Amino acid sequence: MPHRASLDWLNFLLADLRGGMGPYVNVFLLTEVGWDQSKIGALLTASGLIGIAFHAPIGALIDATRPKRGLMIGGAWLLAVLGAGIATYPTIPVVFVADVSMALLGAVFAPTIAAITLGLYGARDAAAQLGRNAAFDRLGNLFIAALAAVVGTHFGQRGVFYMLPLFAGLSMIAVLSIPAGAIDHRRARGLDDVIPEDGRPYPWRQLFAERPFAVLAIGTALFHFANAPMLALASQKLALEAKGFESAVTSAAIIVAQLATIPMAFLVMRANRIGGEPLLILAFAALPLRGILFATVDDPYWMIAFQLLDGVGAGLFDVLLPLVLYGAVLGSGRYNMARGMLGTIQGIGGASSYAFAGSLVVWGGYSVAFAVLAGVGVIALLLILMAMPETVSRIRTEARIEEL
Repeated sequence: MPHRASLDWLNFLLADLRGGMGPYVNVFLLTEVGWDQSKIGALLTASGLIGIAFHAPIGALIDATRPKRGLMIGGAWLLAVLGAGIATYPTIPVVFVADVSMALLGAVFAPTIAAITLGLYGARDAAAQLGRNAAFDRLGNLFIAALAAVVGTHFGQRGVFYMLPLFAGLSMIAVLSIPAGAIDHRRARGLDDVIPEDGRPYPWRQLFAERPFAVLAIGTALFHFANAPMLALASQKLALEAKGFESAVTSAAIIVAQLATIPMAFLVMRANRIGGEPLLILAFAALPLRGILFATVDDPYWMIAFQLLDGVGAGLFDVLLPLVLYGAVLGSGRYNMARGMLGTIQGIGGASSYAFAGSLVVWGGYSVAFAVLAGVGVIALLLILMAMPETVSRIRTEARIEEL
C-alpha cells in the first residue's frame, strides 16, 4: 500500500524519541551528574504532572492542525536539541525544561502518527495499519535499547543523548516521504461517519455522554491503576529473590514484555475479523491473572515468564486502544482530543496507584499488594464484559461505505 514503508520507518525511528530517553536521563543524572534520588524524583513528578495536564489540549491541537507532518518534525528536533542540552549542560533549568518537553511531546508523537495513519487509510485499513505501527514501534524500542547499550558502553552515557539528532533527521526524512496532500484531515480527526449538520465537530463534553467512550474512560483508569505499579513491585520482588543479579532480572522482565507485545500487534491487525471486544477482554483478563500469579509465586524464573502477560495485557491494550477509541468516537471530529483525555485519565490512574501499592507492601507484603491490584483488575474486566459495546464493527460499517 502507498506510504506503508514510510510509516514503518517512522514508527521504528521514533522509538528513540517517544519517551525512550526517560530511563537514560534518570541514570545519567544519578551516576554522572551526581544528583540524589529525591531531586530526580521531584523533577520527574513535576514534569509528569505537567504532561498529564496537557494531554487533552494537545489532542485538540492535533485535531485542529493540518500540517501534522510539521508538528512531528518540529517536535523531533526540539527533543533532539533538548536531549543534547541535558548531556552538555545538565543544570536544573535545562533538565527541567527538557523533562517537561519530553512529557508534552509524549502526548504528540503517538497520537499524531495515529492521526496521519487514519488520514491516509481511513476506516478500511485502520486495524491493519495501526497494528503494524505498533509492531514497528516495539521493534524500534528493542533496537534502540541495544544500540544505546553499545553507544553508552563505548562512548559514555552522553553519547546516548547525541544519538537524538541523528534519529530526528532520519524521522524527518520518513515524515516528508509522505505527501501532505495524501492525508485526509477530516478522517484523521474521526469525521468519517455522520457529520454534524453545521459541519463542525461535536462539543468535547458530549464525548462523556457517549457510552462507549465513558466506559472506555473508566476502564482505562481502573486498568492503569492496577497495572502501573506491577512492574516496579515485581522488579523489587525479583531483586530480593535474585541477589547479585538485580539489573539482569529487571532487564529480562522488561524485554520479555516487549517481545510479547509484538505478536499482540499482529493480532490487532486482524481486529476487523476478530472484533475489538474479544481482544479488549483478553487484555483486561491478562492483568488480574498476572497479579494473582505474582502474588502466589516467588521463583524468579517463573516471575520473568509471567511478564509475558504484561505484553498480552498492557501491551495489547496500548496497541488496541487507538482502534477501539476510533470506533467509539467515529463521527465526532474529536478523535485526538478524546485520546488526549484518555491519556490524562491513564496518567492519573497510574500515578495515583504507586503510593497506594507501596503502602500495601509495607502493611501486608508483596503478596497482598499484588492480590489487591488483581482485584482492581477484576473490577475493570467485569466493567468491560458487562458494559463495553463493540466499536470495531462501526469501523467495518464505515469501511463498507467507503468502498461504495
